[in-house]
Amino acid sequence: MARIVVIGAGTGAMAAAARLAVAGHRVTVYERSATYGGSLGRFERDGFVFDTGPGLLHLPAVYRDLFVKTGKEPLERCVQLGQVDPASRHVFADGTGVRLPNASRAGVVSALDAALGAGAGERWGAFLGRARDAWDRSRRPLLEEPLWTDRQVLGRDPYPAVRQRRLLRGARRAATVAEIGAWELADPRLAALLDGYALSYGLDPRHAPAGAALLPYLEQTFGSWYVRGGMRELARAVYERCLARKVEFVFGAEVTRIAEKDGGATGIELADGTVVAADRVVAGIAPGRLVERELWDDGEPRPPGAGGAPVPGRFTVLLALRGARDGDAVHRTVVHSPDGSAEAADVFAGRTAERPTVAVLRPDDAATRPDGDHEAVTVTATVAPQGPVDWTDGALRERYADVLVAAAGAAVPGITERLMWREIRTPADTAAQTGAAGGSVPAPALAGASGRLLRPANTTRLSGLYLAGGWAHPGGGLAHAGMSGALVAGLIVEGAGFRGSQ
Repeated sequence: MARIVVIGAGTGAMAAAARLAVAGHRVTVYERSATYGGSLGRFERDGFVFDTGPGLLHLPAVYRDLFVKTGKEPLERCVQLGQVDPASRHVFADGTGVRLPNASRAGVVSALDAALGAGAGERWGAFLGRARDAWDRSRRPLLEEPLWTDRQVLGRDPYPAVRQRRLLRGARRAATVAEIGAWELADPRLAALLDGYALSYGLDPRHAPAGAALLPYLEQTFGSWYVRGGMRELARAVYERCLARKVEFVFGAEVTRIAEKDGGATGIELADGTVVAADRVVAGIAPGRLVERELWDDGEPRPPGAGGAPVPGRFTVLLALRGARDGDAVHRTVVHSPDGSAEAADVFAGRTAERPTVAVLRPDDAATRPDGDHEAVTVTATVAPQGPVDWTDGALRERYADVLVAAAGAAVPGITERLMWREIRTPADTAAQTGAAGGSVPAPALAGASGRLLRPANTTRLSGLYLAGGWAHPGGGLAHAGMSGALVAGLIVEGAGFRGSQ
């Protein structure tokens, strides 16, 4: 039985902790904040309850597997998990709107044809077929196995782009998300739909590899799921599973250094000077500031933002509204920017986009509101992180919240007249609460782009130090974080020969 220290109580770190405890190890989690969950936060006031992080879950099979492997109670006995249908509503710059059904490719094709005109659904359906090929080609090495030592295969884009013939010029193939939209989808609204998926994960559609097509494929194939009471309930369930498996938690304990000796991790040091010995250390955060050595060899993937462009964060406005939720309201509405290219240029150059794409969440959940005569609504946009933009500036926060609320009016009629109060959350708040530099939110790992969007391996040059969570392979997002926990546990329990679940 090994003594294992886990740094951080995010979902990926807790997933690793629960699996390691079941394998017989003694596991203690040290968390700098006063609670568990990482990005899965919650804000409560006057009977209103809001998620301050992800509002939906994709690939719930990841957490079903976690609960099966760590106890007799399945996930559905610990949380009320249900599909959201329709999965989303999209409002485009020309005023066109479309509701996309959950986990139904035929239904999506039909809805797009009806809303955008004959042929639109067929083009999107053909695109999803190619995205499925990208998924089949990259699924195991990208998501289900430890990062391969030979990463060249993941540097190649798995998306089978259509060969575009051009008169008097050479043929071309889409290499980025934006090029797929322009050359294969051939409708600015379909292009905006695809760009919106990339942007929601903090990816620049102009430069994200075509392989990012697997993101809408995953959502539209495996569905969008909501946890009754808010997504914070998922974090609670994982935390309670850890406790049931005798994982210990120490909150308010900031780790300032990973102790090492003879090239191996030997424990951690806390802000108060306490040194905790360990046989293995699992970092659920970006560990660079905790060590004095370089953790990766030349050419290996680095954490997002390490020496490169800043990684975006989220600007969120929590709205307490008077009046009941409309009977035909949709859980998630995306109001697309009238100029997505300009929006991306601003966000990824460290500026505020004046006409952002916003996601509006209106859960039909009595647990989120004081009674049936009120409604809790969350409005979110992808924005530049703290640093390039000073999100501590009170005037800027209020002005930008006004911009988001105005855009959300396309999803919630009369939103300003119904408003009782609002709470604003920016990347500066994310940085303060989670410790993420600049309040950045890591994107999932992607194949293609010569490996530029791969994440650091779950093992490091410091023997005994393992990485879990969104800053490590296979990247950000709830499902990916859960996968990272499974990979770390497998590497510790089975050793370097571990190749993932079969």
